[in-house]
Amino acid sequence: DVEGCCWWGRGVIQTTGVCNFGKLNYFLGARAAKEGRSAPYGDVDFCKNPEAICSSQKHKELKWIAGMFYWMESLQSYNVRGWNYMKRLHEFVDGGLQDPSFINAVSGIVNRGCHDPPCGTGEVDGLIERSGYFDSALRVLGAIPS
Repeated sequence: DVEGCCWWGRGVIQTTGVCNFGKLNYFLGARAAKEGRSAPYGDVDFCKNPEAICSSQKHKELKWIAGMFYWMESLQSYNVRGWNYMKRLHEFVDGGLQDPSFINAVSGIVNRGCHDPPCGTGEVDGLIERSGYFDSALRVLGAIPS
């Protein structure tokens, strides 16, 4: 369900691409409702109104829902060329949240579609900043020493 979908980023993870908007519509939005499936956002057509992710007054949580949907659908199942997200997540946690290569790989998956950029699409945007923000968040949460 990608016909007519816009591609630019919206929401907390910047949902982009006709495929990602189409998946939201198919599983959570208007297409699911139209086909008789349970649809928590059946009144939202993500392909006709992708801006609803950020502008819906009725569903203000959509920017987070879209990000979590992407994370669950694309990241948690990521298993490419020997790099398995769930296995690496366990290793990262068991290692005391210390190995920056995990955060860099996840940034590559989200930003460029692979764990080992440039992947033919370029370098990861904001990689150094993102890693720093993640470290700051872990410190604030007390997960790593200050």
